[in-house]
Amino acid sequence: EGPSASAPPRHKIKIFDHYADQEIDVEVPEDRYVLWEAEDAGLELPYACRMGCCTACAVRVKEGEMYQPEALGISTELREQGYALMCVGYPLSDCVLETVPEDEVYQLQFGE
Repeated sequence: EGPSASAPPRHKIKIFDHYADQEIDVEVPEDRYVLWEAEDAGLELPYACRMGCCTACAVRVKEGEMYQPEALGISTELREQGYALMCVGYPLSDCVLETVPEDEVYQLQFGE
């Protein structure tokens, strides 16, 4: 956590949070996690572990690209299908994200 170490590019992130029925806009530098930057801006988003191990903060990337090497909570296949974890996701471009039910990600990974 903490501020950026330098002046990396900043990206506009739009998040459709279905849990709170809200649309959130936040600018996130490339070297900061989406969740952390949103929290620093006073925004509340779903999360649990904050370490990329669960799926409470899972989103579907509708537009843009996120880098998430520590996203252990979702498989490589799901990442390739456009799923990401906000707690360990760095934006590489402007993004449009949509929260998804934790059960959706779990069922896609492990089945019923």
